[in-house]
Order: sequence, then C-alpha cells, then structure tokens
Amino acid sequence: MQYRNMPGSDEKLSALGFGCMRLASNGKGLLSSIDTEKATVQIRHAIDNGVNYLDTAYPYHNGASESFLGEYILKDGYREKVNIATKLPCFIINKQQKIEEIFNKQLEKLNVDFIDYYLLHSLDGHTWDKMVSLDIIPFMDRIKAEKRVHRMGFSFHGTYDAFIRIVDSYDWDFCQVQYNIIDENFQAGIRGINYAASKGLGVIVMEPLKGGILAGNIPKDIQEIYSSSKSNWSPAEWALRWVLDNPNVTMVLSGMNDDKHIAENLRIASESLPNSMKEHERKTISDVRNKYLELMEVGCTGCGYCMPCPVGINIPGAFKDLNNYKMFSKASAKLSHMAYTGIITDDGKSHWTKDCIDCGKCEKACPQGIEVRREFLKVQKHLEGPCVKGLARFARLFFKKH
Repeated sequence: MQYRNMPGSDEKLSALGFGCMRLASNGKGLLSSIDTEKATVQIRHAIDNGVNYLDTAYPYHNGASESFLGEYILKDGYREKVNIATKLPCFIINKQQKIEEIFNKQLEKLNVDFIDYYLLHSLDGHTWDKMVSLDIIPFMDRIKAEKRVHRMGFSFHGTYDAFIRIVDSYDWDFCQVQYNIIDENFQAGIRGINYAASKGLGVIVMEPLKGGILAGNIPKDIQEIYSSSKSNWSPAEWALRWVLDNPNVTMVLSGMNDDKHIAENLRIASESLPNSMKEHERKTISDVRNKYLELMEVGCTGCGYCMPCPVGINIPGAFKDLNNYKMFSKASAKLSHMAYTGIITDDGKSHWTKDCIDCGKCEKACPQGIEVRREFLKVQKHLEGPCVKGLARFARLFFKKH
C-alpha cells in the first residue's frame, strides 16, 4: 500500500480509504440491512492489506454504519490498526445541545473513547453559518483539547467561494471534497483542492468514481477513447489513477462491497504515485472529460452564478443529477437527488424544482445561457416522482427522531 503524509505531521495515511456508505448488504434499496459477515471479511481484508482509514457518518446505512463498525470491526486488535472518521450531521442540527448529544452517541455506537478524524458533514456556506451561530467553533476546540477528537475537518458540497470562506474560518486539519474526471471544476474543484493544500490541510477525495458510474455502463464514445490509449486500464483504474496523480490529494475514498473491486483498488492505490501519469495518459483523460461534457443533457458547469435560489433550490445539483440520470445510473441519480434535495438541506426542508416561483433570476445570471425553468421540467419528470418524495419525507422524520 502507498502511504501519504498528513500535512504538518509525520502521520501516514493509506492512499486508499474504505468508505462505509455502500457496504455489502442483504438485498437492494435504501433500507436494506448490512451483510455483517461479508462486510466484516471485506473491511478486515482491506485493513490487512494496508488500508488504515475507515470513513463513515451518522446517516450511512440508515444510521447503522457506525454501530456496525463498533460491533464487528473495531475489536480483535483492529481498532489499533485504523483511523476512524465519522461526521456530525449538521443538516439535522438546529439546537446547540444537539451537537454534544449526537457526538456522544457516535462515540457510543462506534464503541471508542476518541475519534481520529471528525468532520462537519456536508457543509455549504449556509450550513457553516448556522453551525457558527450554534457555537460549533468552541465545541471543536474543546473536543480536540479533551483528546476525544484527534483531527478536525469538514466535508463539502457547496460553491467554491463558500469553500474558501470556510477554509479560512477555522484552523482545520483536513477537508473532504468531491473530485473526479468530470467534476474537476464542480463545487470546491481543483482550485479548492490546491487552496486547501496551500493552507496546510490534508485533502480527502470522495466520489472519485461518481458513485461507481465512471466504472460501469460507460458510454460507447467514452470507451472508444479509452481503448485507443496505449495504457490498457479499466475505466475505474483511469479515474482513480487520475485523482491519485495529484500530489495535493492525501487520500481517495472508495465505497467498496465487491471482492474483485477491492482487490483492484488495493493494487491501483499501491501503484499510483503522485505525478506518475504520462502526458499521453493525461491527454486521454482530457478527451474523456470533453466527451462527457458533450454528452451531458444540460450544459451546466456547476459555477454557481445562479445561486442562491430565492426558494432554496440547488440548481447546479439538480442539473448534475439530471445529467447523471441520462448518462449513467438512473437509480444512483434518483438517490442523489432525493438525498440532497429532499433530505440533506441546510434548513431540514425539501427544495424540489417544483417549488420554483418563476422569478427567472437564475436564467439572467447563467453564463451558459441555460433555460433553467425549462430544464426543471425534465428534472421533475425523471427525478421527482411520488416515490422519491415519499422516501425523502420518511428519511427526514427518521433523522429527526434520532
């Protein structure tokens, strides 16, 4: 396994981290339970082969991921072999006392005395401002001073400007951002990664395969570009190698539940050193990216000039999900749209595109000239059906009770 230094320390993290959001399960769907036997074997196999970072969060697997790790993984000497990362669910917190309550509950579920890497989950500018108003900064300082958390960070789903503001607002140890061959300039993007690294933060990359869609169901035009290259790699290897080629990336996370995929990812992470890609390989990635952008249903670059929406609609996020629906996995696109439109919002309310008040401000601000309201009709048709909205309502109620 390749290891990379956590900036400002001698601590070494495996280049591959095990994401615990998509563990092996007993069935299909949002509410399916974890296959504890299979997931335990897979995670411990990864640890035995050098992975030293497990990433989970309060809502993963309908709230069961943390408890699974505490009961099945972090014993028999394995706690000492890995760093545990979990996240404070800022999107469901509206009272200060809830912060301490959830944190203590997470320690209990994980069955640990301290958390190695603790993140504020899914920040954007509005969520960060809310958490600051709830005195999150003194809380973060305190749990670090008490050594109940060793490193403090945040995961991010917002605009580049909000990312810079959050980085500059606290003495963070690390951040976690979405980054892949398509989302090079989406949300924090490459500019955010470089800025965070320049400020001494470790950079953890999530969604390097966009939830697996860059590894399967590859459009024919994309596969032809890969096949014409001198390097005989799978689409997954192309995508992972490209992310790990960046020397400012500390680690890439992968949600793994297939034995073959785990073996492949372990090999790739061991071989993919920073700045190791050849120029013709980078050219292949550039061609692939351009073709993906050409195939997109909506030509949205995620710049965020249309934001904020007066009624809270995440316009770039909705178009990203629509493009994913058309090009990749319909199920994954629906799940993403349900999560970030109907569940994980800064005010805890849903903000469907159907809520549009027809003000037209977004269209005037869009540098690509996208007819936003017309494209919303496609989002509503494909991504906002009764089933999606019903599951979102159920999930919001569940997390309010927990």
